[in-house]
Amino acid sequence: MSATLPPSRLRRRLAALVALPLLALTACGYGSQAQEDPSTQQVAAGAKKIDGLDSVKIGYFGNLTHGTALVGARKGFFQEALGGTRAKYQIFNAGPSEIEALNSGAIDIGWIGPSPSINGYTQSGGKSLRIVGGSAAGGVKLVVNPNKISSLKDVKGRRIATPQLGNTQDVALLNWAAEQGWKVDAQSGKGDVSVVRTDNKVTPDAFKSGSIDGAWVPEPTASKLVAEGGKVLLDESTLWPDNTFVITNIIVSQSFLKEHPKAVDAVLKASVDTNKWIKAHPDAAKKAANDQLAVVSGKALPANVLDPAWKSIQFTDDPLASTLDAQARHAVKAGLLKNPKLDGIYDLTLLDKVLKAAGESPVDDAGLGVK
Repeated sequence: MSATLPPSRLRRRLAALVALPLLALTACGYGSQAQEDPSTQQVAAGAKKIDGLDSVKIGYFGNLTHGTALVGARKGFFQEALGGTRAKYQIFNAGPSEIEALNSGAIDIGWIGPSPSINGYTQSGGKSLRIVGGSAAGGVKLVVNPNKISSLKDVKGRRIATPQLGNTQDVALLNWAAEQGWKVDAQSGKGDVSVVRTDNKVTPDAFKSGSIDGAWVPEPTASKLVAEGGKVLLDESTLWPDNTFVITNIIVSQSFLKEHPKAVDAVLKASVDTNKWIKAHPDAAKKAANDQLAVVSGKALPANVLDPAWKSIQFTDDPLASTLDAQARHAVKAGLLKNPKLDGIYDLTLLDKVLKAAGESPVDDAGLGVK
């Protein structure tokens, strides 16, 4: 976007771009299509294929909240665990398109946020996917223009961006606004706060132009806004018990889980090993994630964005099931979801097996596991 455009034209162009994600969502229900991750590792000579599979197709976002997948792909953890079976990767930038890919068999396993997991499961009548592991928590902030907003009460009457209608951050903002006693129409975003659905790629320019006053967004978008002069007004983690909530899970198609449990077990082992390595080597892990971002997006993050963003994300094997359940209730309260039946959305059997072998404790499915 040209920096030489007059301010009035820049604002009009940004306004048009801001509207695009909502129009796309209402028109077809899916986000943009996946792109292939070109990174590959050598399959070890003589290594055996798992379950006779030539490949396992793994999906994730080119986003720091998917840091386990970024680092695991970059450092070869997935390929090592899969032996003679090739790890193949697809990159997404919208949850609905990843769910579509999982349903069609274009991917087998994916890293994804809680809201698309809930939507994918409920829309299929509980037949499409299972959540089989956790990946990351936190990393979401309300960043505002400090010249316009100096306190939480000042958010009323302002234009606040979220990434997409009904996505995880959109639900969080709507729920928080309701808790302040403010009324917002969930579908239109109009009310005591104007919720402006804006693609994360557009949000920094919209913030700079003044067409939005702040944004409830995940990392690294939050840190990009801070680098542009924004102020963190609220870290969403402070709203949750124990200051933690799920931001990224691991899902698998139910058919793939049933037919190839050994392959799912291998990917989960690689994920647990990756998270362990991330915690033991934080600086090297941060660099690996950024190097992989450069591969899949064409551009690495500058240090003033990367460092604070990485620090605010917690990498965890625990899917934090109780917080996903709470997020579903928030979506129901906002009018974006109708009484979802989440029983059976989790199958943590293989994860608990992997954790036990690693000397770790099992994790809880909040009563939403397969019976």
